[in-house]
Amino acid sequence: MTKAIETDFLVITAQPGSKTLTDTELATLADAIPTLPAPDRLGDDAVQYAIAPDMLGIADAMSDRFDDLPIDINRVSDAARQKKMLIADLESTIIEQECLDELAKTIGKEEVIIDITTRAMRGELDFEPALKERVAMLKGMPESALQELYDTGITLMPGATTLLATLRKHDVFCGLVSGGFAFFAARIADKLNFNRFQCNDLNLVDGALDGTVVEPILGRAAKADILTAWAKELGLSEADVLATGDGSNDLAMLGIAGMGVAFRAKPAVAESARYRITHGDLTALLYLQGYRQADFA
Repeated sequence: MTKAIETDFLVITAQPGSKTLTDTELATLADAIPTLPAPDRLGDDAVQYAIAPDMLGIADAMSDRFDDLPIDINRVSDAARQKKMLIADLESTIIEQECLDELAKTIGKEEVIIDITTRAMRGELDFEPALKERVAMLKGMPESALQELYDTGITLMPGATTLLATLRKHDVFCGLVSGGFAFFAARIADKLNFNRFQCNDLNLVDGALDGTVVEPILGRAAKADILTAWAKELGLSEADVLATGDGSNDLAMLGIAGMGVAFRAKPAVAESARYRITHGDLTALLYLQGYRQADFA
């Protein structure tokens, strides 16, 4: 029996609309790196190159060439490339906001709460006590403030709708796992047709926040545990999972997923993750898996 030839792909994704990956630019790149194979265009903002696993240094050469351009370069294996499950963080990943930070703006405490959020997401503070400290400052806020924020201040990350629609079209199980709150996660999960969600929740008394979080608090370890449990339930392995997030509390699940993508992440998170999308939108996660723009729903 002839052994299948292993292949890796260098996937180049650009900031949508930047017109970075033009045919002229790709031709110039080919002249600069003679060992580069012919490009395979996946879409307007993505191209891939099929390379042998032992072809080393080519990604660095590309990075040098594209250093000042809004592009991301990721090397992925062709083996089991299209994943069967998506596990996504909510805040600053599927939506553009951090909900606690936005709520803080309504009560004039944005400076202190945003500072705590930023430090926690960078990994400088433990997630659980940082969450409790921030929520305590919201004590007495009416539940109606959450609805007002959802209606007027929450926006989907560019590419989120296409990502979910395309994966669901291809029978991929999609789960939302968030250190944020059920009020927002439930609505976003329904809006985008996630299969399920799991997240933290806020305690309410007489229609107002009482300043506490429902225990147990979902943090870094819990996200990874949920990924493993959901995969096992569906008869999948962790290698079958695409996970994505931006904060330090996402690192554990990014580390165990077959494809863990740091999306527009904090520097320490991006440095620790195997795959990184800094400039692209969420459709870049489709290109990493080999989907073409023509496949998008």
